Amino acid sequence: MSYANYMPDLSDGDNAVAVNALRSAIMRLSRRLKHQRVDESLSPTEMSVLGTLARCGSATPGELARKEHVQPPSMTRIVALLEAKGLVRLEPHPDDRRQKVVSQTETAEAMLEQSRRKRNAWLAGLAEDLDEDEWAKLRAAAPVLEKLAHL
Repeated sequence: MSYANYMPDLSDGDNAVAVNALRSAIMRLSRRLKHQRVDESLSPTEMSVLGTLARCGSATPGELARKEHVQPPSMTRIVALLEAKGLVRLEPHPDDRRQKVVSQTETAEAMLEQSRRKRNAWLAGLAEDLDEDEWAKLRAAAPVLEKLAHL
């Protein structure tokens, strides 16, 4: 059986309940986590683009649009806003003169690191009351959630 095509049986009450609980918990946690931003002037989409550049490295606006699931004209506007704020730079593409390559600046790297520290501290504070069994479950779930986030 190919896991790429695997669909859990959502008519099974346990699976349906688990999927519903997971969706609800992720949405609530994500909403709360978004409020732990360092720079309130950046939109969540702008932060996401900077995060993608940090994880994946330099990319063309078209590649960023695909990774961020937005239309290319929207990404062009986002990149222009980030460039105006000094958070990304545009450089000529090494193989295609019609293209530009977007890279994050040192300012963006520092801001993202500060943001990660703040969000990690916030999450750690939430998790202070977890017992060892709950921590073990959280450590086991983290790679699965990471996989879901990137499918």
